[in-house]
Amino acid sequence: MIRFAAALFAMALTLTPAAAADKMTVLLDWFVNPDHAPLIVAKEKGFFAKHGLEVELVEPADPNLPPKLVAAGQGDIAVTYQPNLYLQIQEGLPLTRIGGVVDTPLNCLVALEGGSITSLKDLKGKKIGYSISGFEDALLGMMLENNGLKASDVEMINVNFALTPALMSKQVDAVIGAFRNFELTQIKLAGGKGLAFFPEEHGVPLYDELIYVAKNDRVKDPKIKKFLAAIQEATIFLINHPDDSWGAFIKAYPKLDDELNKTAWAQTLPRFAKTPASLDKTRYENFGDFMKERGLIKSVPDISTFTTEIR
Repeated sequence: MIRFAAALFAMALTLTPAAAADKMTVLLDWFVNPDHAPLIVAKEKGFFAKHGLEVELVEPADPNLPPKLVAAGQGDIAVTYQPNLYLQIQEGLPLTRIGGVVDTPLNCLVALEGGSITSLKDLKGKKIGYSISGFEDALLGMMLENNGLKASDVEMINVNFALTPALMSKQVDAVIGAFRNFELTQIKLAGGKGLAFFPEEHGVPLYDELIYVAKNDRVKDPKIKKFLAAIQEATIFLINHPDDSWGAFIKAYPKLDDELNKTAWAQTLPRFAKTPASLDKTRYENFGDFMKERGLIKSVPDISTFTTEIR
């Protein structure tokens, strides 16, 4: 009789439907690329599913829209940039930084090795290509001042997003806004060799290149905590098993199986936040001070109004 009851119990468990996963939408900052490796690995290797989540990753039609859409309740999480978050807060968007994706700067200034520029002091009188004014101007201005130059010592030329072609064709002498994990490889594949100068080595305080933000009134949603737990597990897996993770990435996005993305994948690995839910408050305060000093924001927002640490 006892054996019969146990069999019925086991049968009941088998027939009980699995709990439905909680659905989430994550709006990316750009088309899928190796910067999004923790998200792709969490989805493809089952870390989101393990935490009861079904996550949809959405590429933006306009890179400026994801934070605005999340602020409007049209998405659970957006991937954006730490510098941009201060501007979004100043605009009044109800956003909170909930975690980190890439916790070092990727932005840098690049010249061609073997040319007339061997140090930042050599930039005097040179043409600098850029894609987006504002933050990149501030970065360059700080780097120049740190080396005894002024912004007026260089000529800024908008090359749109053609940084590498502009540099390789010698339309400009250097470019600001190049990502160290992409443009340097692009230059190499085009037959050149890039010489990079890193903002954090020339007076610019450290910052997170990519972060996760959510609407203020959704920060305490239990799904957010599950999401960050899955991302942390995926990041550790990614670092411990880079080849396996790369295989999952190109299986999901076969069009990205090329030398540029494979090299970027390896170069981005050490830059991912190992504990994405952690927050370095001092670092965010220091960068807020930098944004104000460079005239990008009118006042430094209280750190508690736009960041949180979900435990």
